[in-house]
Amino acid sequence: MRPKVRVALIGLGRMGRIHASNLAGRCRSAELAVVADADAGMAAAAAEEFDVPWTADADEILGDPAVDAVAVATPTATHADLVVRAARAGKHVFCEKPIALDRAATVRAVEEVAATGVRFQVGFHRRYDPDWVAATRRIHAGEMGEPYLFRTSLRDMKPPPVEFLAGSGGFFVDMTIHDLDTARWMVGEVVEVAAYGTAIADPAIGEIGDIDTALVVLRFESGALGVIDNSRAAGYGYECSTEVMGRSATVRIDRPQHRHYQWLTPDGATYGINRDFEERYPLAYAEEMEAFARCVRDGTAPAVTGLDALAAFDLATAADLAWRTGRAVPVTPERRDGGVVYSFADQDR
Repeated sequence: MRPKVRVALIGLGRMGRIHASNLAGRCRSAELAVVADADAGMAAAAAEEFDVPWTADADEILGDPAVDAVAVATPTATHADLVVRAARAGKHVFCEKPIALDRAATVRAVEEVAATGVRFQVGFHRRYDPDWVAATRRIHAGEMGEPYLFRTSLRDMKPPPVEFLAGSGGFFVDMTIHDLDTARWMVGEVVEVAAYGTAIADPAIGEIGDIDTALVVLRFESGALGVIDNSRAAGYGYECSTEVMGRSATVRIDRPQHRHYQWLTPDGATYGINRDFEERYPLAYAEEMEAFARCVRDGTAPAVTGLDALAAFDLATAADLAWRTGRAVPVTPERRDGGVVYSFADQDR
């Protein structure tokens, strides 16, 4: 058997805990080598739970020759610096999205990591979910014919704390970015973005200049159209569903039940609804870490690269601009070796 890739995890917030659990017991090609967090108490508690060493100093991990790769799940504002430092130290890197809160830092991180030659994967977990993978594979194989319409919903049950949202990069960069990556992956490149948003569920979100509900309309390079609806406060539960309609077929990926049974009475039928992304995507989160480890072990390219993350960030920024200006934003996908980069007027606004 090949040795497992030894992955160090930096950041033990909610996403970090999900990744730690998967690396510790659900990945065939990886093992959790060490955990780190600026909060020493949090790091020590996780180390005890997963039976691994811990540190509050990321430099200890970056200087450890026994560590093959680093998974970055710290607050977004710290991502780019840690990603670059890890790559310079010769560690392969997995990073939660987005890479940074501004384009310049994102571009710099992508370029500097590419120069080191290490593997770099970004956390767009839907690309590893069995439902989305199977559907997209059939679309790309031509079974659908030409796609006409892309529609997707992403709705949280309740908003995160306003303190988190204030440093998240805004609604489109934090939330819609997942749908924009999915749209590119399933249907193709985008040439126009329109967006409408409102802060209606929680006035405090509007007070920090953000929104909690939005509609985004896409025009694809192929001529297909796309519609994205997002909400921070659906109330009934967590939903993530997608539909792609084409010339010969339509695929629907619906929200699965949290438990696979229905309770039937004369008054009706009930079934459990997922409450959050952790309940919805246990397989996807485990598989994205397994896929990252296989890339490191086998020397193959990841399914989601730094350029993919930059493209989704650019489209999210275009959506934010469209919302703020009240007009559609034409965007230009520019092909480069290894990916696509988007440009549009007022991109650095």
